[in-house]
Amino acid sequence: MYIKHRSLWLVALGSAAMVLAAQTAPKSSKIGQEHAIQRHLADDEEFSLPLYALIEHGKKIFCANWTDQDGAGRPLIKGTGKPISDPSSPLKGARGWNRISGPDANSCAGCHNEPFGIPGGGGELATGVFVLGQRFDFVTFDAKDTIPTRGAVDERGQPATLEGLANFRATTGMFGAGYLEMMAREITEDLQAIRDSMKRGESRTLVSKGISFGVLTRRPDNTWDVSGIVGLPRASVISPTPVDPPTLVIRPWHQAANVVSLREFSNNAFNQHHGMQSSERFGEDRDPDGDGITNELTRADITAVSVFQAVMQVPGQVIPNDAEIERAVLNGDKVFSRIGCAVCHVPALPLGRRNWTYTEPNPYNPSTNLRVGQTKTLKVDLNDPSLPQPRLKPASANAEWLMVPAYTDFKLHDITDPNEPYGLESLDMNQPVWAEKFRAGNRKFLTKRLWGSANEPPYFHHGLFTTLRSAVLAHAGEALQSRKAFERLPEYDKDSLIEFLKSLQVLPPGTRDLIVDENYKAKVWSGSHQAPGQQLQRNQR
Repeated sequence: MYIKHRSLWLVALGSAAMVLAAQTAPKSSKIGQEHAIQRHLADDEEFSLPLYALIEHGKKIFCANWTDQDGAGRPLIKGTGKPISDPSSPLKGARGWNRISGPDANSCAGCHNEPFGIPGGGGELATGVFVLGQRFDFVTFDAKDTIPTRGAVDERGQPATLEGLANFRATTGMFGAGYLEMMAREITEDLQAIRDSMKRGESRTLVSKGISFGVLTRRPDNTWDVSGIVGLPRASVISPTPVDPPTLVIRPWHQAANVVSLREFSNNAFNQHHGMQSSERFGEDRDPDGDGITNELTRADITAVSVFQAVMQVPGQVIPNDAEIERAVLNGDKVFSRIGCAVCHVPALPLGRRNWTYTEPNPYNPSTNLRVGQTKTLKVDLNDPSLPQPRLKPASANAEWLMVPAYTDFKLHDITDPNEPYGLESLDMNQPVWAEKFRAGNRKFLTKRLWGSANEPPYFHHGLFTTLRSAVLAHAGEALQSRKAFERLPEYDKDSLIEFLKSLQVLPPGTRDLIVDENYKAKVWSGSHQAPGQQLQRNQR
C-alpha cells in the first residue's frame, strides 16, 4: 500500500508541476512583466559591491512585495519546505495564501515596520505569526478533511484547533541584530572552549560573561551527561551519539531560541511567509514548489538581506525634560535591579573587539544554509559610522570591549504559570513533531531583549498585552519571585519601574545620541539629577 500510495503521489506531483510550470513560465520579453525586483544579485557579486549598495539591495529584498512572476507562492511545498500532503490540491488561486499556514505575507516589511515605519522593526497584533502552522498545506478546519496536515487534522489524524495547531507569536524587531548575533557567537565560543578543555570524569560549570548555563559532565567512559545544562534549546544539547559532545550553540532568533543566524531566519521566512525559495537551501536551477520559477533568491540576495538586518540601528533611551519623569526613570532603574529583573534581563554584556566585525556566513549555521568554507567570508564593521544611526560606540579608541545594552542573558527561562492560558504555548517547536513532548507544549522563552521594547507594542511573546505593566504582572515560573516583589512595592516604585521601561525605545532613524529627550536631542539633565547608571550612558562616553 505504501509503494502504491507513493507512486500515485509522485504521478500527481509530476502532473501538477508540469501544469503549473506551463502556466507561469517566464517570458523572454520585458514588456508586461510585473516583478518586485528588477535584478537579483549574481553569486559572488556581494563581494564586489560597495557596502552601501549591498545594504540597499538587501533593503529592497526585505521591502519587496513579491509577485507570482518573482516566484511568490509555493504550490507544491509547505512552509517547512516539505512536499504538501495532497499534491492534487496545489496551493494556487484561492488556496495560494492562508493566514495560518501561509504563505501569509507579500513582503517582510509588511509585518516588520514599527516604529516609525522602519523596515526590519516589530509589528502590531495584526502582524502576529502562527508559528508551526506551516506544517499544514492549507488550514481549513474542514471536518470532512481526513488527510493528515492537509487542512484539518494533525500528524496523528486528530482534529486540529486554532489554539492547538500553532503558537501565536508577536512580530519582533531586528534592531541591533548584528551586535546580538555576534554576542551569541562569542558566548558559544566560550561554552565550547570549556567543553573542549574537559577531561574524562570531569564536570564543569558552563559560564560566559557571568551567565551560567548549568553543568556539563564528561563521564569516565567518554560519554556526555547534559542533564545539568540549563537555558539552552534541545538542538544545542543533543548529539548524534553519546560520545559526541553537545554543540552548546546559542540560538538568538525566535522567541523559543530555535534559529542560529539571521541567514537561517531569512531562508526560513522567505519560503514560509512568501513562498520564495533561496537557491542555497533548495538548490540551483531547481523548482521544488512547481511554480515554474527557479533561483528565486540567489545566495548573494540572502547575504544582502542578512547584512541589511545585521547593520540596523540600535535602540536607545528617551527621557523627557520633565523633573518628575527624570526622577521616576532614575528610581525605576534602581528598582529594576533591586527586585531581581536584572538577573535575567542583564542590562548590558561585553562584546570583544574581534566580534565588532559581523561576518557572513555564521560559523554555526546548520545544513541547508550557507556555511563557512562554501564561499568567501564577507566582513562588516558594525561600528562603521556610515551605517544606520544610532550605533554603539566603544568607550575609547583602545577599548577591548563594547557594552551591548540589550537587557537579556540569551537563555531560555520558564516564565509561565501552568494555570494561566496566556503563557503556555500548545506546541514545543524545539521538539520533533512525532515526539510526545512536541504536543506537551512550551513554557520556556528566550529572555526578552528590552532595548527598544517600549515603542514596539504589543507585549510578551504572544503580543496579547497592550501595556508593559500587564507583561510584568504575567511573569511566573522562574520569574515569580520578582513579580511578587513588584506587587509588594509602594505605588511610586511600581510606577517608576514602568516609567523606566517606557524609556527604552527605538529612536528615529539618524538620531546621533543614544540617550535623548522628548525632542530626540541629547539628554541634558535638570537640576541635581544624575545620568542613569546604565550601559547606554557608558557607550556614549
